[in-house]
Amino acid sequence: MIAPVELAPVLSWIVLVIAVSASATIAVFSFYRPNRALTWISAVLLGASLLVAALVPEAPPASITVYLSLASLAIAIFGGGPAAVLALDLAMRGSVQAGAHGGILVMPASTAPGILPERREVLRGGTTIGILERIATAGAILLGFPEALAIVVAVKGVGRFTELEAAESRERFIIGTLASLIWACAAAILVRLASS
Repeated sequence: MIAPVELAPVLSWIVLVIAVSASATIAVFSFYRPNRALTWISAVLLGASLLVAALVPEAPPASITVYLSLASLAIAIFGGGPAAVLALDLAMRGSVQAGAHGGILVMPASTAPGILPERREVLRGGTTIGILERIATAGAILLGFPEALAIVVAVKGVGRFTELEAAESRERFIIGTLASLIWACAAAILVRLASS
């Protein structure tokens, strides 16, 4: 029979695995079928997972840690996109027109006098870039190398620099990047919390 003192860590591991599994599952659904409610539910479950991970009395066994690492990567990769979209929707309130290739349409900074400017699409490929950004971010934290976040942000900033002349693109870039990075960091930190 398991003594009551030994039962607390086991129960906390079970609760943590259930919360992380639910958050990962809902994050994947939200990625493939965008839905604000699912994104909020995944965020609440991620927050609950962080709380439980911080309160776990003992580090879980290696098998549970491996599972938590894989599930947190899924949360980071799949949940970060919908979280960034939600943050952008809340901030922009539909004021920016979407482009045909996943970017946004902006007016060029300068045009010749008498010529009607044509909108151009910037920030294309944001979904793919966001996925790679979150893989690098969560991976760096899980591997104990958070300094790599500076490299991720620098590479992304340099890669998008020429597209940031319009205020709309700068705002979207900053809001989307921060939402994506915060989500990926939170997902990876829960494993570090549970393992300490």
